[in-house]
Amino acid sequence: MTRDGNVRVIVADDQEIVRTGLTMILNAQADIEVVGEAATGQRAVELARRLRPDVCLFDIRMPGLDGIEATRLLAGPGVADPLAVVVITTFDLDEYVYAALRAGAKGFVLKDCGPALLAQAIHAAARGDALIAPNITTRLLKAFADAGPAAPARQPIDRLTDREEQVLAAVARGRTNIEISAELHITLSTVKTHIASLMAKLGARNRVEIAIWAYETDRVRGG
Repeated sequence: MTRDGNVRVIVADDQEIVRTGLTMILNAQADIEVVGEAATGQRAVELARRLRPDVCLFDIRMPGLDGIEATRLLAGPGVADPLAVVVITTFDLDEYVYAALRAGAKGFVLKDCGPALLAQAIHAAARGDALIAPNITTRLLKAFADAGPAAPARQPIDRLTDREEQVLAAVARGRTNIEISAELHITLSTVKTHIASLMAKLGARNRVEIAIWAYETDRVRGG
């Protein structure tokens, strides 16, 4: 972050009008500053490595190196000092969501999400939190419901505590850590501890996998 506390962001999208629009929306926030723009994934990676922004906002479909691969290079497994990446796209396809999260993305939002949710995703990523648009989480759960019977859900390594069950349900509903903190009247650090414990017990790599497990075990229904 800058000395005045602003979250530094780079924006990558191959459409100039979209880049300009995203930059205007983010710069209109009191505590977000766009410090670089890129039209290709390769340029985005170069900028990110040079500027070390707090958050990278990447479109998926870009010429040459796409947003998923750019995310993997900056935040994927094996990256020594990963950057926070939020993926933004027009296409709410499930395979895009999974690919982005596997590549190390901290968030996934749609281009029609609106300024408030976009800013929320940027702030969440800057804090080390993760935000996946609630409607996308719901879509994924519904897709599992529509798919019919599946293999039995894997069992947790250790039994979940009552509080972990509450946090699990909140994550499955698409709640952010701050929202979970407010709903359950616990501190933000406690929320993060519970989520880390859930990931360890369930063998989950991200919040969507936590949500899917919650559905598979009938703790939450897709809606």
